[in-house]
Amino acid sequence: MSKSALDPASRVLCERVTELRQHHGFTLDQLAAASGVSRSMLSQIERGQANPTLAVTFRIAQAFGLSIGELVDDPLASGLIEVVRGDDPASLFRADSECQIRTLSPLHMEKSVEFYELQIQPGASLDSSAHFSGTRELFTVTAGKAEIVAGGTECKLAAGDSAHYRADVEHSIRATGRVALQGYLVVTYK
Repeated sequence: MSKSALDPASRVLCERVTELRQHHGFTLDQLAAASGVSRSMLSQIERGQANPTLAVTFRIAQAFGLSIGELVDDPLASGLIEVVRGDDPASLFRADSECQIRTLSPLHMEKSVEFYELQIQPGASLDSSAHFSGTRELFTVTAGKAEIVAGGTECKLAAGDSAHYRADVEHSIRATGRVALQGYLVVTYK
């Protein structure tokens, strides 16, 4: 079987595994160690001589920090621009009398980075439990005043200020001014 004889999805998988392995600077042996898939199977996949099972595809995707969908997605077949519409109700993460959180990043990015627009009413707060180890947040105030607490530390922010802090400890963003706190929150995961 040659690459040209493969169905389009299998051909994309062959090319993506090779492309990602080279991009990450992995040898076949290193990818085999990271994925738990044998070197010979990986070589056959890259040459279009094997049709991997779902389990094998999953392990390869995990080695690159991807989902199966991201591994087999042909980036050139999909649009180069992703849009999150401001009026899309699915982008509202939380909306109540104290706080509104709107997701600005595409959902598939949420394993590495999340981007939110926040609005917190005076005296209210967004309290969060510790996230995964190594998680960090960056909050920028666009209107109002804020108090950020992360673990045992705290700081006060005004419009235009930003704070970058650990989010793998209990943390909160409190609106301390007389007007609603507005800002942008970026969450990054290691």
